Amino acid sequence: MPRYCFELHVKPDRIDEYVSRHRAVWPDMLAALRDTGWRNYSLFLRPDGLLIGYVEADDLAAAQAAMARTEVNARWQAEMSEFFTGIDGRPPDEGFVLLTEVFNLDDQLASITEK
Repeated sequence: MPRYCFELHVKPDRIDEYVSRHRAVWPDMLAALRDTGWRNYSLFLRPDGLLIGYVEADDLAAAQAAMARTEVNARWQAEMSEFFTGIDGRPPDEGFVLLTEVFNLDDQLASITEK
């Protein structure tokens, strides 16, 4: 399963509300994420607003496109966009920066046991 990691930046003065909103994500948003192929999705937030996301998907671009076609995602992204800096007016799910994976323990262990 391909793994993806991304970063965004939450406005420091909005961190508490951002965290609060993610403690109770709308059930229809959760279902849409599941139904469009987002798996093992987590967000991690540093006190200065650095947000790191991790998700597994067969194809992230396809999962993002499927989410973009849902009504609930349009509502969620519109509400969440006010929390972020550096996304240049794009919805947060289109404004994140993908990070390059440089190490995975399971992959490396598997490669040495296959030899």
